[in-house]
Amino acid sequence: MVHVLAIWFLVAAFAGAGVVNAIGTTGTRNEFARWGYPRWWDIVTGGLEISSAVLIALPVSRLGGMALGAAIIAAAVFTVLRHRDYAHLAPLSVFVTLIALAVIAS
Repeated sequence: MVHVLAIWFLVAAFAGAGVVNAIGTTGTRNEFARWGYPRWWDIVTGGLEISSAVLIALPVSRLGGMALGAAIIAAAVFTVLRHRDYAHLAPLSVFVTLIALAVIAS
């Protein structure tokens, strides 16, 4: 039961984050620019997050999706630590926890 919930919460979290980043609100674009990424990087990140959600949702590609998701979150953690933007660590810790639960339960 925990396994199924972790997977679907992870799918929802990556899909939601992907849509928010792909839409590219002014605030999102400004944060990416402040971190030194190009203005269009939020669209790339959003696309990768949505791709991860789709891959995790499909049993045949679930491990690949979790690996992609883990790489995305690792890059995000590195970015916020490098820029000392610690307010972003709380949501990232939710992703780390969900990924860990899904991997352990797989």
